Amino acid sequence: MKKKKTDSAVIIYICLAALLILAIRYFDNIAGLAVSLWNVVFSLLLGAAMAYVLNIIMVRVERLYFPRSRNTWIRSSRRGVSILLSILLVIGIIMLIGRLVLPELGKAFGVIGRSVPVFLEEAAVWLEKNNAMNIAASIKDVDWNSAMEKVMDFARTGLGNVLNSTLTAVGAVLGSVVNFFIGLVFAIYILSGKEKLRSQAEKILHAYVKEETIARIRNVYRTANETFSSFIIGQCTEAVILGTLCTVGMLLLRFPYAPMIGAFIGATALIPVVGAYLGASVGAFMILTVDPVKALLFVVFIVVLQQLEGNLIYPKVVGSSIGLPGMWVLAAVTVGGGLGGIGGMLLGVPIAATAYKLIRNDVNRRNQTEKKVPAEGAASAGQNGKRKGR
Repeated sequence: MKKKKTDSAVIIYICLAALLILAIRYFDNIAGLAVSLWNVVFSLLLGAAMAYVLNIIMVRVERLYFPRSRNTWIRSSRRGVSILLSILLVIGIIMLIGRLVLPELGKAFGVIGRSVPVFLEEAAVWLEKNNAMNIAASIKDVDWNSAMEKVMDFARTGLGNVLNSTLTAVGAVLGSVVNFFIGLVFAIYILSGKEKLRSQAEKILHAYVKEETIARIRNVYRTANETFSSFIIGQCTEAVILGTLCTVGMLLLRFPYAPMIGAFIGATALIPVVGAYLGASVGAFMILTVDPVKALLFVVFIVVLQQLEGNLIYPKVVGSSIGLPGMWVLAAVTVGGGLGGIGGMLLGVPIAATAYKLIRNDVNRRNQTEKKVPAEGAASAGQNGKRKGR
């Protein structure tokens, strides 16, 4: 029996080594196949992610949609109406943020474009007053008309590249739009028949998987579902609170662009740890175009607000819900951002929190088992000693 097990293990290791060698040898082909496969299933994965987020809203809408009504039409329309209202709510929030942010952002860039020549002239005057004649002279001697002509020549020369880049960008945008709508349709199908999908998954598991393995799969699913839903709800709540506090504080302190910067910081706060700082840096840059002193005061205000949010709001709203220490949150955001950009930052924390909970529970279970075995051995030894004494 031992020999058979040893032979099986050797065969498995040989097969794994062969697969590893083939993977290294044909790495480019495998990578190309993986990219093609990813492009095919991306819209479906996007739809599954959209369905998960919309389901959090849909469940709550269903509870409010005439929950005690016995009317047949209301009961049959509950799911469809809840899906529609959930989608409209998300679209409405995105449009509201865009309406607040984009126009003001365009105005800010316009102000920056008009302010550059004035700023350079003022800088030259300031340098003259501070005995920096050489630098001031070099700035004054700049022929801005000639510089603009060179820029225009460069633009005309690179017009072909610009057109190619534009066509590529348009194609990418169209592809993203198509993927989005395919994902949205797929998400609607998932939400419409989620009970049936769950039942089918249960049947497949019971048909092909052992009960012990099914119990483990359920434990992983339950832990991941609780962590992801708690993270999404907590992060959205924290973003709303931070954006509201920022807007109110800026209005009281009479900072410019208060609604726009508050909404933008609230939106970027969905990214854990670094999101609010990204939004604040954009806000400080925009205020700088209007009043540098107020920009400095805004930075001080954001630092104070972030301390308040980090020490009081975030631990109560998000930190306790995911159960992940701050060190691992920062590590998850860093690794996730390096691997997947903004999406990686958003997914890194709940994935790390899920792994952390599963490992912690398994370690605790193993330690408790190891403690019980010596205790039972000591108890049985004591009983044997008593019997011998008798």
